[in-house]
Amino acid sequence: MPIKQVITEDERPVKVWTDELDPGARAQLVNLSKLPFIHCHVAAMPDVHGGIGATIGSVIATHKAIIPATVWVDIGCGMAAVRTSLTAEQIDERVLKKVFDQISRDIPVGRNQHKDEHALTEVARPFDAQLTAMRQKHPQLLKAFGRFSNWVSQMGTLGGGNHFIEVCLDEVGQIWVMLHSGSRSIGNAIGHYFIELARRDMERWFIQLPDRDFAYFPEGSEHFDDYVAAVSWAQSYAWKNRDQMMTLVLAALARHLPAF
Repeated sequence: MPIKQVITEDERPVKVWTDELDPGARAQLVNLSKLPFIHCHVAAMPDVHGGIGATIGSVIATHKAIIPATVWVDIGCGMAAVRTSLTAEQIDERVLKKVFDQISRDIPVGRNQHKDEHALTEVARPFDAQLTAMRQKHPQLLKAFGRFSNWVSQMGTLGGGNHFIEVCLDEVGQIWVMLHSGSRSIGNAIGHYFIELARRDMERWFIQLPDRDFAYFPEGSEHFDDYVAAVSWAQSYAWKNRDQMMTLVLAALARHLPAF
């Protein structure tokens, strides 16, 4: 797909892959291009639209700095897909309803989480030591984490919003399982904590920005490595979360489709 327009109002250009760019998104993109650590250019994808500080649908490559608000709070959000051995002829509406009901029972959604007896404790255990170390260094890290939530019990659960689980067909009638989710409430809490921490760093260093959500950690600064480690932890958690949901979905298919 060709570049549709290039905005050059500052040192770094904004390359836009759409003709439809609303004024709010354009202003955000231009403000981003003014940051001194933007690498080469800011890119705006065809689905670009205004966000909180950073523009949704933009690609922002930085050099020796990280802006936590451009990563935002759904850290590690991504997709997983598995092609099954089943075909459309092997499944009907009646069986699909049973599979749907089974998935609904086995995988909590939104703010819900596994009951204690169903929590995937052994799967979550390897994440505990690093999280404990992060919390010792940053005691307020999980302040934004809901007091009724438990990151262990949320392992293997589906987020809200545009997150989904889908049993679908490809162009030749093969059945696939697809799902989309991220690092759940724990990733949200990590994101909010470091966004606020970056804002406080900007105030402490008297750095003026075109938008407070552009607050950043320079490489080598006190909190840069801590943020990288926290994001890496949340990305790994998000991947494992999708892996465990996929296991539960495939088990639901196997339970109601003996041929599977």
